[in-house]
Amino acid sequence: MQKVLVIAYYWPPAGGPGVQRWLKFVKYLKDFGIEPVVYVPENPNYPIVDDHLAHEIPKDIQILKQPIVEPYKWASMLSKKKTKTISSGVIQEKEPSFVEKLLLWIRGNLFIPDARKLWVKPSITYLSEVIEEQGIQTIVTTGPPHSVHLIGMGLKKQHQIEWIADFRDPWTTIGYHSKLRLTKASQRKHKELEYIVLNTSDKIIVTSNTTKQEFEKITAKPIRVITNGFDDNLGEIQMDGLFTISHIGSLLTRRNPKSLWKALQELTAENEAFKKQLRIQFAGVVGEEVLQSVKACGLENCVVQLGYLPHNQILEVQRKSQLLLLLEIDSEETKGIIPGKLFEYLNAKRPILAIGPREWEGGTIISETNSGAVFTPGDSAALKNVLLDWFELYQKGALVVNSTGIEKYHRRELTRALANYIQWESS
Repeated sequence: MQKVLVIAYYWPPAGGPGVQRWLKFVKYLKDFGIEPVVYVPENPNYPIVDDHLAHEIPKDIQILKQPIVEPYKWASMLSKKKTKTISSGVIQEKEPSFVEKLLLWIRGNLFIPDARKLWVKPSITYLSEVIEEQGIQTIVTTGPPHSVHLIGMGLKKQHQIEWIADFRDPWTTIGYHSKLRLTKASQRKHKELEYIVLNTSDKIIVTSNTTKQEFEKITAKPIRVITNGFDDNLGEIQMDGLFTISHIGSLLTRRNPKSLWKALQELTAENEAFKKQLRIQFAGVVGEEVLQSVKACGLENCVVQLGYLPHNQILEVQRKSQLLLLLEIDSEETKGIIPGKLFEYLNAKRPILAIGPREWEGGTIISETNSGAVFTPGDSAALKNVLLDWFELYQKGALVVNSTGIEKYHRRELTRALANYIQWESS
C-alpha cells in the first residue's frame, strides 16, 4: 500500500468547512490502496471548534503533530474578539477600527503568506526525518493557510518526492486578499510565492474550474479539479412544520440578499398564510447590516438565530428545512467559488434557493443537477414567483426535489478520483 504524507493546518477539533475535505479523504483513501499519514499542528489556535468532528477520525490512521507558534495568540492581547474574527478569514464590511486596521496591516505585511509561516521551518526539519524513516515518496499540502505549501516546497527541495499542492481556495485572487492592506511590495511577494509554489509542485488540485483556468495562466503543471462533497445520509428525519428557509454559515454584508427580503416582504403582506408559516433560520454568524435589512422589511419576527452548530447538528437542520439558502457575493472574483455546504445541500435533497453572480459555478451545479433555482441579486420578481410556487407545494405536502447526477459528489467517489490522480504518472 502506497504511503502518502498529508500536511494540513485544519484538523479536528477545528470546525468549519475547511477541515472536512481531508478528514473525509483520509476516511476513504485506504479503500483505494493509499495509506495516509497526517501531519497537523499540536497546539493550533482554531477560531472555530467542533469537538464532534474528532469522532470521525479513522482509528487506524497515523497522525503526527508538532508545536506551532501562533501570532494570533499574541495579537489577542490587543483585542481577543477582533483577532478571532481576522484569524477565521471573516473580515467585516464596515469601516475597521484602528485596532482592526493595525491587525490587518500586521497580518498582511509582516506574515507572508499568512500568520502560520512560523510553522514552516520546524515542520520541514521534522518531516525530513519522517520521510526518510518511513520511505514516503508522495506528499500532499492543503491550503489555505498557504504557508503549508511552503512546507511542501521545502521538502521537495531536500528529497526525491512527488509533491501535490491542494488549493481549497485561490491564493492571490481570493476575495479577502484585497482587504489585508497590503503594500505593493507585499502584493509582489504573494504573487512570487504563488508562482513558485505552482511551478515547483508536481501536480495541483483545485476545487473549481475557475481556479483551474486562473492557475493555467501561471503554470504548465497538471491541474485536476476535485470538488468538495458530501458523505452518507443519517436516515429518516421529521421535516419542519413551518415553511423554513435556512442559511448555513456566515452571512455578512456583501452576501446580504436584499432582493430576497423584498420578495418575502411582499409575500407576507399579500398572503396571510405565508406570513404565519414563514420562518427564516440562520445557523452561523450573521452581520448586523443583514439583520437590519431583515428588520426593515418587517421580517424580524420570522427570524430564528441558531448560532454556530456542530456539524452533525448542521446536517440535521439542512434535512429538516423546507428550503436551503445559498448565497454568494455578486462580483467577478466570486464566480469560481463553490461553497462546501452546497454539496451537503445536494445530499439533504431539499430545494436550494441560490442567489449569486452570473455564470457562477455554484449555480451551474444546482442547475445541472436540477436541485433548485438560481437567481442574480436583482431578480426580486422572479424570486417571488418561485417562492410562492414552492410555498403552495409545501402546503400540499408535495415540496420535494428530484435531483440527478449528485452521486459523483459523494466523498468516496471524490476520493477515488484523488487516488487515481495520486497514482497517475504525469511524466
